[in-house]
Amino acid sequence: MKYLYLLLVVFISTKTFAQMPMGAGGGSSAIIGKISGTVIDSITNKPVDYATIALSKSQQTKSTNGSLADDKGAFKIEKIIPGKYRITVSFIGYQTKIIDPVTTTNSKPDINLGTIKLSPNAKLLNEVVVEGQTSIVENKIDKLVYNAEKDVAIAGGNATDVLRKVPLLSVDYDGNVSLRGSSNIRVLINGKPSGTMAGNIADALKAIPADQIKNVEVITSPSAKYDAEGTSGIINIITKKNNLEGMSGSVNAGVGIRQNSGNLNLNLKKSRLTVTANGGGYYSWPQTSILDFNRINNNGDFNLQNGRSTTERLATNGSIGADYDFNKYNSVSSTLKLNWFQFGVDGFNDNKNSFGGVQQAFTRVTNNKNRVTGYDWNNDYTHKFKKEGQEISLAWQLTQSNLVNDYDSYFSTVARQEIGTSDAINKESTFQLDYTHPFKKIVWETGVKAILRDITNDSGVDSADLSGGNRIPVDGRNFIYDYNQDVLSAYTTFGFTLAKKYGVKVGGRYEFTDINGFATGTAAFTPFTNDYGNFVPSFVVSRTFKNFQTVKFSYNKRLQRPSVFFLNPFLNSADFYNQSQGNPLLGPELADNFEINYSTFVKTTIINASIYYRATKDIIESIITNRSVDGKNISFTTYDNVGRNNSVGFNFFGSVNPTKKLTLRGNFNIYTYDINLSAASANISAIEDKVYLMYNGFLSATYTMPKGLTFETFLITNSPRRTFQGRNPSFNMWNLGLKKELFNKKGSIGLNVIDPFNNRKNFESEIRNPAFIQSNNFSIPFRSVGVNFSWRFGSLKVNQNPKKGVKNDDLKQGDGGGQAGGGMGN
Repeated sequence: MKYLYLLLVVFISTKTFAQMPMGAGGGSSAIIGKISGTVIDSITNKPVDYATIALSKSQQTKSTNGSLADDKGAFKIEKIIPGKYRITVSFIGYQTKIIDPVTTTNSKPDINLGTIKLSPNAKLLNEVVVEGQTSIVENKIDKLVYNAEKDVAIAGGNATDVLRKVPLLSVDYDGNVSLRGSSNIRVLINGKPSGTMAGNIADALKAIPADQIKNVEVITSPSAKYDAEGTSGIINIITKKNNLEGMSGSVNAGVGIRQNSGNLNLNLKKSRLTVTANGGGYYSWPQTSILDFNRINNNGDFNLQNGRSTTERLATNGSIGADYDFNKYNSVSSTLKLNWFQFGVDGFNDNKNSFGGVQQAFTRVTNNKNRVTGYDWNNDYTHKFKKEGQEISLAWQLTQSNLVNDYDSYFSTVARQEIGTSDAINKESTFQLDYTHPFKKIVWETGVKAILRDITNDSGVDSADLSGGNRIPVDGRNFIYDYNQDVLSAYTTFGFTLAKKYGVKVGGRYEFTDINGFATGTAAFTPFTNDYGNFVPSFVVSRTFKNFQTVKFSYNKRLQRPSVFFLNPFLNSADFYNQSQGNPLLGPELADNFEINYSTFVKTTIINASIYYRATKDIIESIITNRSVDGKNISFTTYDNVGRNNSVGFNFFGSVNPTKKLTLRGNFNIYTYDINLSAASANISAIEDKVYLMYNGFLSATYTMPKGLTFETFLITNSPRRTFQGRNPSFNMWNLGLKKELFNKKGSIGLNVIDPFNNRKNFESEIRNPAFIQSNNFSIPFRSVGVNFSWRFGSLKVNQNPKKGVKNDDLKQGDGGGQAGGGMGN
């Protein structure tokens, strides 16, 4: 309760301070309005979708605000202070139209320009290329944004398929995501943490249909207002939401030889109330994998396995939310998200081993079931002051997820069965208070946050004698483990410009972490407590040049706390000779990140290049060692803080339109792995002490054809990933997609093909230890063909009541706002 009292005191004091300027002169602040309208073709009278609308002061050409028209040609520019303005409307192949002056007043702050007609003009094509279209990849002041809804070749898939195409990211064959070579990332949904990500992120991403994703934000150098979690950065997945007035919805479905999906979205907006709902599901056909495993100890003992397993995945999810504006200054938002995800692995292994000269051969049959269920309930309140840009917001989130892992194993040589179960419950309560105050040339942001996290894991293992039917609990492996983690934080940032061309944003965040853990039912775990505080500064300075060139330098400190996936002390011995267990004593990683970034936009070409350095101490990696069980040295996997990694990297992203119809994109990232091991880790590593070079990248091409046809192809390649004990598999993939628009762009049908010439792929890994060498080859079916369909329905119009509601996140996206950029160099 002391944390709640602390938050209450800070809220009251901040609220009081926030209102002080209003007493002095707040009454003279201008009313904020908007300018709206609809753009159509002067000949066909059809909407000009995605036309560019630029706003500037009357009799001036320098744009200060703007908007894009939607697929109905409708647009709106919000946060307009009463005055005289110049409106410039343009689009590819049309003559630019200027409306000057457009006057708004305190008594009439909202202006509807009605229908604006653009006249076709072929002579202007070379001058206005790509002005009216949203690029698939956008380089913003504080982040890189991948607009998934504009991509042809992801429909019918899941979030993993989307992330594979995002610059700076790489995704391996099993769905594990890394950012510039580091898997220590923070994944958010609509700017908020989700309980579904508390366990295995790779599995959680497979449960999110691609058709629900609007865009993905990649933030490599977050400012102090973001949580310090994630040493390499933040990935923010934004789901689709319709802000137009009326009733609308969409249906998306995909059927393929590997996976199937379906999703329904409904949106209702009437005046100041918005209600949204969606539901969907995902199912992958059972796929059979082939495993070859070899482990040879230095003393001559060995364990050889080969077998097959069948994996089947099924997921459903849904949400319902509502936003309401009480008036121009006060609004609330509430969203409830539900999720359910399950996958099962059934198979067998033929084992041949030798321990102490005694050879044995047997077959092991295993059934493994994993299930994740949970919910996220988010509530936000925002109060905006009459002074533009000044606001205070309060957010509360309640999340819970249940992670269940059950298995049973049968052994052919003995009439014995082992039955194991692990039921982990993760509960989180989050409270956050944020305040923003603009001064004359400085924007000040401050806030506090509390995350109260409780994890309970009920584990049990029984051994059953099939001949007699007796089921006996295994001593020391039936227990309840409780893990509590509370994180209290406070931040402040200042953003300002110098000499018009320099932008600066500096800030600091302090996070205090309090941890305790204990177990009942066993003496195998000693209760422990731990607490630590971390100050995480952030700094970014940007310099703009002519021709849209920008150079930025940024620094920040980040930390990575281990999740329940790494902490869970449940011993999984479904395979007696390959056991795994989490480490509840893991400490956090700490990383210092430096980055220099250059970006430019020249006609139809976008270039973004970065040089970065990341120094991470107490890096968390898996550890594979020998473990003596029943006199046999078996393979045992756990996790530990193995040492310090210093990584230097270079990233390049480019996009170019050689012709109006063709877009080429490419991303390449090369970085080093240079580990300095702790004394304990050095004793179990047999790899050479040298710097390893790794890379990942992709190439893609999109070609638009007549009659609403679009073709896209892309190629992904990742090098093998190094660890302090060896290497994990490389990964590559080739994808082709074709989409045909239907029903006046309200619907579409598409065809996706993945790796047409590779029915299966092999993934090889190798681990070296002074006591053994372990190699593994995993083969899975890969070639895939799928058909997807989408349809949008409903009658929409531009809402005439300006919405002031809550930003649907607790991290306040878009740090620019005319001031210094947020913390990212991309």
